[in-house]
Amino acid sequence: AKRFGVRGLEALLPCLWALTERGSQLGVEQMQLGMAHRGRLNVLVNFLGKRLSEVCNEFSEQLDFLGDMKYHLGTRGSVSIDGREVCLTLAPNPSHLEAVNPVVLGMTRAKQDYDGDTEKLRTMALLIHGDAAFSGQGIVAECLQLADLPEYSTGGTIHIVLNNNIGFTTDPRAARSSYHCTNVAKVNDAPIIHVNADDVDAVLFAAVLAAEYRQALRKDIVIDLVGYRRLGHNEMDDDSLTQPLTRAKVQQHPPVST
Repeated sequence: AKRFGVRGLEALLPCLWALTERGSQLGVEQMQLGMAHRGRLNVLVNFLGKRLSEVCNEFSEQLDFLGDMKYHLGTRGSVSIDGREVCLTLAPNPSHLEAVNPVVLGMTRAKQDYDGDTEKLRTMALLIHGDAAFSGQGIVAECLQLADLPEYSTGGTIHIVLNNNIGFTTDPRAARSSYHCTNVAKVNDAPIIHVNADDVDAVLFAAVLAAEYRQALRKDIVIDLVGYRRLGHNEMDDDSLTQPLTRAKVQQHPPVST
């Protein structure tokens, strides 16, 4: 089955936990999340607490009406940190990678308005992107332009870019004109933190910094999690045919778990 694993960017999970922990200390009670398929199964199970048996059951042939990628479904969960509960919502999304972005921002703003969260400190939006989609899909720039408009602002969104330096089979040099995939975020002067995904301590520092920045200034901030993709695009294709040199180097590179 297609899994779109997060191997090569495993630090995403501790990054999310660090963001949630520091956010809860600074008053965050709810987090609205949106993400595409890369690493989604891992986030569903190991962050939002969806039971693994449920995930596996949704791949059953009897549930084909759910679509070809069952993890496009959303879910809700909660975590308790030092006695403080943080409610988590992952929005469902289609295969159009970044289409969920304005949906999550709308959910966040609606929740803030409904709860009377005028300071926009209790409900926070978190968007997880792929590197190719972040630079290549126009809806990203559109949402960034809405960030500081009074009627659309959510008090700052934290963006995490899962940067594995490839978009399906396209290398960065053939995918964009900018040096960094995150340059699009400069449109509203959002700080961009480039961090090595193999340096977990640095990733945790970046996550804490992002949470503190968002809560203090209520503006967008970007974490560029720079890593690699250990297997093919969806584990069913052979990237030794499309990126043979990269594949050889990746196979020699020790995983972060070691």
